[in-house]
Amino acid sequence: MQVSLETLSGLERKLTIEVPAETIDKQVQSRLAEAAKTFQMKGFRKGKVPISVIKNRFGKGMRQEVLGDVMNQSYYEALAQEKVRPAGQPKIEATNMKEGENLAFTATFEVFPEITLADFSKIKVEKRQAEITDKDIDNMIQTLREQRKHYHNVERAAKNEDQLKIDFTGLIDGQEFEGGSAKGSTLILGSNTMIPGFEDGLLGVKPGESKRLELEFPKDYHKADLAGKACVFDVTVNSVAEVHLPELNDDFFKSFDIKEGGEEAFRAEVKQNMTRELDHAVKNNVKSQILEALLEATELTLPASVVESEINNLRQQAIQRYGGNKQIDESLLPSEMFKGQAEQRVAVGLIINEIIQQNELKASPAKVREIIEELAAGYENPEEVIAWYYSENEQLQQIEGMALEESAIDLILDKAQVNEKKTSYEEALRPVEKSAKKSENKAEKAKKKEPKAKKADEKPKSPSKSETSDD
Repeated sequence: MQVSLETLSGLERKLTIEVPAETIDKQVQSRLAEAAKTFQMKGFRKGKVPISVIKNRFGKGMRQEVLGDVMNQSYYEALAQEKVRPAGQPKIEATNMKEGENLAFTATFEVFPEITLADFSKIKVEKRQAEITDKDIDNMIQTLREQRKHYHNVERAAKNEDQLKIDFTGLIDGQEFEGGSAKGSTLILGSNTMIPGFEDGLLGVKPGESKRLELEFPKDYHKADLAGKACVFDVTVNSVAEVHLPELNDDFFKSFDIKEGGEEAFRAEVKQNMTRELDHAVKNNVKSQILEALLEATELTLPASVVESEINNLRQQAIQRYGGNKQIDESLLPSEMFKGQAEQRVAVGLIINEIIQQNELKASPAKVREIIEELAAGYENPEEVIAWYYSENEQLQQIEGMALEESAIDLILDKAQVNEKKTSYEEALRPVEKSAKKSENKAEKAKKKEPKAKKADEKPKSPSKSETSDD
């Protein structure tokens, strides 16, 4: 086999491969002989049909199969011979497939870029430190109560935060307009869901009363045909309901699976979940800063084929996330919508993989166990979730990928300049802001990618997740 490697432009390469005709002929003859052993034909005993007859009937098809197999095998042998690592699938074109002549074909593909890693000791990271105070716990409990608020009908005048059931008809120049009327609509006063003046105009209105509101659509209203126009709304208030928060009692605690221990046990559970959330936020903020620093310090040419593949992945994820069971025309989601994110994900994946390879990092069982236990901690039956992850090979491989990435981040963090900053619990949860300049430069420099095995996309189906872990 003769092989030559040519550099086209950027990361694109072309292999020209020639395979001796004898290699093709031998494989074709071998397959014909195998077929003759089992072929049955009227006038001949089984296995006694002449090779010439088999060739006449099946030779052309068998030759095409052999050519395809030989090209595929020769391509990978040529890659190994030339020590080339392709990125994505090749474009293979046959240049000579004539019988009796050497098989010749080309394979055009992209290669992964050479990566010069940044000096990790120059990376600066802010690591937030926060203590969870009693006030933080009180605020979280108030949030949990707000999430379970309910409304009781009252016979008084409406005020802010009340929930109204209303019928309304909107008019412009005395005519109803499309989308301007509704019956039995629910409205929370002070929610600013309606145009300016609508909710304020219903303050003080009692159940069963009607009121005419003379208003004006904002000039920047999302419907251009209504923007800036004067309008009238005739509104009937069917009911007024005031908000009620659940009491901190045993029934409330039981709804969060706290069956004994009362408020003290509930507060301890809330704090435990807040601590887990805090640790997760701090870790993610540190990781985000490290990845951004790596991107800024790494000049990187991205394989277009890999970026295109990632764009398709992101498009399919968007369709699954927002399309439900509906068929969505992919042309409504052009590549440009996902290009920046795809480039970032590919770039970070390449950089992280390079760090893993250069430092010969491995996914230690202890790190894998740590990640699984962290994922399982927010569920009612953590041991059941842990067993689920270990029983699902695909999920376990994804966790191993997460462990590898964390090992790479830890390696960088050990060498980076870390500034520990004391802050409040709420501030510690906020993402670290990225500079606009850096964000703009990312498309030209290295772009971010979460390695494919970053995280398990499917959550365990059998365990029921504790509600407090979501807050």
